Order: sequence, then C-alpha cells, then structure tokens
Amino acid sequence: MSKTIDRAELSNIPVRVLIVDDDEAHAQAVAQSLERIKCDCTVATSGAQGAALVEGENYDVVVTDLKMDDVDGMAILQKAKQELPDAEVILLTGHASVQSALAAGQHGAHTYLTKPLDVSELRNAVEKASTRIRLIRRNAELARRLDEKFGFEGVIGSSPQMQKIIETLKNVSPTDSTVLIEGENGTGKELVARALHQNSPRRNKPFVPLNISALPASILESELFGHEAGAFTGAASKRIGKFEYANGGTLFLDEVGEMPMETQIKLLRVLEDRRITRLGSNDEHSINVRLVSATNADLKAMIEKGTFRRDLFFRLNVVRIYLPPLRERRGDIPLLLEHFREELCKRSGREVEGFSKAARKALMAHNWPGNIRELRNCVERMLVVDSDGVLDVDDLPDDIAPVSTADDGPGGSDAHGADNLIGRPLNDVEKYYIERTLDLCEGNREEAAAMLGIGERTLYRKIKEYDIRSGS
Repeated sequence: MSKTIDRAELSNIPVRVLIVDDDEAHAQAVAQSLERIKCDCTVATSGAQGAALVEGENYDVVVTDLKMDDVDGMAILQKAKQELPDAEVILLTGHASVQSALAAGQHGAHTYLTKPLDVSELRNAVEKASTRIRLIRRNAELARRLDEKFGFEGVIGSSPQMQKIIETLKNVSPTDSTVLIEGENGTGKELVARALHQNSPRRNKPFVPLNISALPASILESELFGHEAGAFTGAASKRIGKFEYANGGTLFLDEVGEMPMETQIKLLRVLEDRRITRLGSNDEHSINVRLVSATNADLKAMIEKGTFRRDLFFRLNVVRIYLPPLRERRGDIPLLLEHFREELCKRSGREVEGFSKAARKALMAHNWPGNIRELRNCVERMLVVDSDGVLDVDDLPDDIAPVSTADDGPGGSDAHGADNLIGRPLNDVEKYYIERTLDLCEGNREEAAAMLGIGERTLYRKIKEYDIRSGS
C-alpha cells in the first residue's frame, strides 16, 4: 500500500530556521525563543558563515540581522532568494528606517522587525512564514498523489515491477540515504536519479551527473575532488570538483563500477568523513551531498574478483533499485509509446493520430535490446518518416518486423476502428477492447490487466463472462 503523508504529519514536520547575527548572545536568545514553538534552529554568528550555510544547506526560514561587519543582512536576503527560493526571510535591525524597510520588501523579505525584539512578534512572524511553507509541502504532496497511478516525475510504468520501483522512490526521495541503481544500458537510470533529486528537499540545489566511464583515470580524481593551481602538469588554475559543485544537492555517479581502485578508496573516505581535499592542497572542505550511483555491472562479482571494494559497495548500496529491461515489462510499452509520441509531437510541432494496431503489435513483440532509449529513438524515427498521420508498419525501422495480426474487429485498424462501436452496448465495447489488448499482449493476462488498469482477477472474470477465447 502506498504510504502518503497527511496534513497532520506535514504540520508536525519541524520548520528549519537559520539565525544569522554577529551578536552571538542575541542569536542564541532568538534560537531559544523559536525552539519553544518547535522550530529546528541553526545559528550562524557571522554573515559569511550564514551565507555559506544558505549555499550548502536547506532552510525554510532565515532570520538575519541587517547590520553585520562582513556580509550584511541584505546580502543574506539576496543569497537566500537565489539559493532557497521557497524560503522566507525575516530581517532584524536596531536601526530602522523607511528606506531600509522598503528595500527589504523590494528584495522579497517576508517581514522586517526592529530591535529590541518583541518575542511574540518574532514568533508570529515565523509561524506565518511556516504556514506558507506547510502549504507548499501540502501542494507538493498533492502533486505526488496525482502522479501515483502511472508515474513519478517522468518515471513511467503500470507494470508491477515499475509500481514497486515508484513506491520505493516515493519512500526514499525525502531521505539523504545513498542509492545504488542497477540495470542494463538504456533502462533509465539517470532518469530515476533525477526523480529522486526532484522529489527531495534538495530539489532547489544542483543535480550534478558524472559518467565515470567517460573519463580517463588520470583526471577522474580532479573531476570529483577538484585541484589547486599547479597540482599537476597542465593545472594552470584552481578547479572546483563535482562534490563541491553539488554541495547541498545530489551527485549522480554513473557507471560507478568503472572507478579505479585508488579512487574508490578516496571516495569511501569522503563518504565517511563528508569532507574533501582538492588535489595539491592540505585544506579540507566540508561537503553536504547526497550520492546516487548507477551501474550496469555486477558489483558483487567484481568484489569477488577484487576489482571493487566491498566496504564501498555497502556504503553505496544503502538502498538498491533494480530497473528491469523493457523486455521483462512489456505491459509498460503502450504507456511509453504514448508518452514519447506526445513529447516528440510537442517538440517537433507534428500531429499524428496514433499507432496502428499492426505497428503496436510489432512494437510489443520487439525484444528492445537498447531498452527505453531504443524505444524513444524508434518513436522519433517513425514520426520523422511518417507521411499520413498514422504511425504504421511502413514507418517502423528495418530491424522491427511487422507481426501478422488476426481480424482487427469492427472498423479495421485501431486508428479508426473504435468509431464503429458508437451506439453499441457497453458490453460490446468492453469486450472489444479486452480482446484487442489481449491480442497486443499475445495473450499475456498480467500485461493486459496492467494496460487496462484493472486487476488480474477482474480480467479473468471478464474473459469468462464474454467467452473471450484469445485470453485462454
């Protein structure tokens, strides 16, 4: 059963508050007053520290002093609006003026409070800001519920395998757990990683992908951890690595099984310490990154061969998601065909009526060694060569052979046949579509039930009720 978050649960999630004030005693007093109304408070005792936390962490409300020696409150406000667009910012000042109040409002401050603070006024301001935050959370949850039936932020499927994966994604996305995605090339591993990021609290921070297999071993560590000028031949200037670039967000390491052993050791150290050291430097830098990895290799077999570290595998494999090849979930093909048709038609400005039954049957029968990537490319090719507005067998690539079909039933091809059902009893319409779906699935009842959006037991009952021989 799907686990969803109701309003009460959303209301009980603490609001994260960052307090920025170079008067440490005042900052701690503000934190204590807000913690009494169940806020999760972090204190920064300088503008520079506050700016770094805004850049690297996630907060719902930022309470900042206006006048500070290094980075002032207006700079914190502007940085928060850039890095945390959903967050509310409350400015505090002991030197109130109409001009500064107007400037704060123009830059998006939630409110503007004067010192000495009235604790009730501060709490009311934070509670109003938190009300808006909870509304955003509820709306995000409603959006997730609307997507529950067939997908999750672009991860599409109605087969039992994909519904189980989607359920896992919904449960794991709000956490910071490392995730290992396994599957053949073309199964959509990066798409799943992006869905994890987009549905996490880190969604407003960077999603940074890095394909390990595309990089020579000699520059991989520089790409991951960065380097200082002169660290090695050709390092003319300092370079920020992917870990630092992804700070606060998600780093996606594709084909992690291709990582050299010496780099595996350093990656394990980073995951344990949450700190990186650029090549050519002795200084460590704290990082706050969620790591998602992907591979088409059998890492357990690599461990036995001594080419992949067992301890690193356990750190990467906190949550495992296996993406089955398309040939093992053919019931998802019709949904994917329609998804890609709509997406590519919108992008190209083309309009097509749909797929003919003969084309659908050929596409369902194909083995799809290139998986979803191959399917998408196939639909794009059919759109490019089509000349009559119906994607038919004459538009198929040469390596996808048409499959002989039985009588198409009333009206011929799927593109027009349903018109002849107008005015017929509903039982005839239901029987027709069940028969056509079973034909498309070559009699596979599990796939047909998934395509029709009904349970297998319901399908069995309908087959018996209508005496449908193709389902036997």
